[in-house]
Amino acid sequence: MTPIYNISRRNFLKVSGMLGVGVVGASALAGCGQSNSDQQQAADDGSYTLVNDGKLTCVCNATFPPFESMDKNTGEIQGFDPDLASALVDKMGLESEWLPSQQFDTIVPLIKAGGKADCCITGMTITDQREQEIDFTDPYLDSNQAIVVPGTASGTTIDDLNADGKRVCAQSGTTGGDWAQENLSNAQYVPLDDYIQCLTGVQTGQYDAAVIDLPVASNMVSNSYTDLVIAQQIPTGEQMGIGVSKDNPNLTKALNQALQEVKDDGTMDDLQIKWFGTTIS
Repeated sequence: MTPIYNISRRNFLKVSGMLGVGVVGASALAGCGQSNSDQQQAADDGSYTLVNDGKLTCVCNATFPPFESMDKNTGEIQGFDPDLASALVDKMGLESEWLPSQQFDTIVPLIKAGGKADCCITGMTITDQREQEIDFTDPYLDSNQAIVVPGTASGTTIDDLNADGKRVCAQSGTTGGDWAQENLSNAQYVPLDDYIQCLTGVQTGQYDAAVIDLPVASNMVSNSYTDLVIAQQIPTGEQMGIGVSKDNPNLTKALNQALQEVKDDGTMDDLQIKWFGTTIS
C-alpha cells in the first residue's frame, strides 16, 4: 500500500514570499485613509469601510477551477468563490464586483495595502504567516493537497519523487509549494505562475509532478487533463478563508455572520454540490 505522508498544517506551512505593491489611489472610504478617531468610531458602531459604496470589491487568481476561472464566452470570473461572494452580499445587502485576475502571490500584499479591494476570495489557505499580514474570516472550506503525475506514472510515490533529478512544480506562493519544498527536498522545486502552467508542464514531460489543492486537482484531471492522474492525496488539513485588511475588522465580522447564514440555510451545500459534485466540510 502506498504510504500517505501526514503532517500538521502549522508544521508544514512555511513563509510565503510576499511581493510589495504600492498603494494606488486610496479613496477616502478605504480603511487605510481613516484617522484613529474614525477607526475607533467605526469599531464602536459596527460599521465597516468599502472601496466603493454599496459594493464588496473582491479579488482572486482566476486560474483555479472550480474555485474561480474565466468564462471564455463572457470574459467574467466564474466558479465556487464568485457564487459564494454573490450569496454573501445578498445577506449583507450589497453587490459584488471583481478586480481583474491577479497573480496569486500578489494578493495578500494587495489586501494589506488597501484601497483596491475589500477582500480576497480565492481558495486561500489560512496560514500563520498570512495571518500576520491580513485577517481571515472563519473557514469556509477544508482542503488537502494532491500530487498529479502522468497517467503512465500512476504508481509514483512520494519517495520516488524525493530524489535527485526529479522536477516538481507548484503555483508560486501556495501551500502546495510549501509542502513540496519541505517534503521533496531532494527534488528540484519549480514555482510557476499558475496551475495551468503546472499541469501543462507535467503533461508535456517538463516536470515529473505537480502539487495542487485536491479539489482543483480532481476537477482538472476529470475534465481538462484527462491524461494525468492523482498519484497521492496528502492530508494537510488546510482550511480556506476570506482575506480582509486588518484595518477593517468589522467587515470580517459581517462576512462571518453572512457565512454562517449561508451555511445555515443550505446555500453552502448547494454551491459545493454545484461546483465540486459533493459537499465538503
